[in-house]
Amino acid sequence: MAEPRRKRKERGGTGGAAGASHADGAPANGTRTPPRPGPRERMEAGYAKAEVRNRAAREALVPLADGERPPVVTVSAVLAALVALSIVIAFAAGLKVNGAKPHLTTAAAPALIMCVLAWGMWRARYWAVVCFQAVLAFLIFAAVYALLVEANSVTGFAVTVGLLAVCGTLFWKMVKAMARIQMPDRARPR
Repeated sequence: MAEPRRKRKERGGTGGAAGASHADGAPANGTRTPPRPGPRERMEAGYAKAEVRNRAAREALVPLADGERPPVVTVSAVLAALVALSIVIAFAAGLKVNGAKPHLTTAAAPALIMCVLAWGMWRARYWAVVCFQAVLAFLIFAAVYALLVEANSVTGFAVTVGLLAVCGTLFWKMVKAMARIQMPDRARPR
């Protein structure tokens, strides 16, 4: 009579005499295989590996010198200043939004916010970079919404994809710049 089929775990790794095992689960040759790590142990090992990579990335960062500004922060500061200037110029020219001229506060608030962010980024302030990233995140979500719901012409689609590409690139590149901006100066050895 044929031996009943055993599950792979019961058979061992290699099969045959070398893979035979006793009824208690120990291999026939007397060696024990270490138990496989459980989900919690695998997760903790993954976190440990990630922390090693994060520590190496932090050690590779160079603090900003006095008056230094990462290039992406400079570009973002200029862009924020240009947006603020365009809002002021459009309001002064009498540009109508949805058929009506906006109130002064409707135009002044975003222009003032962008001016403050431009000034803060020009001075390489962490809070300004974080706030500008929040503006970029809002624009990214708005562009995705416009692509999914409101893009009804080739021109509208192209402009929205362009906005998404610019905002996404700036957002991604500003992450490393933020890490350098918030870095404390390393203490020099005495």
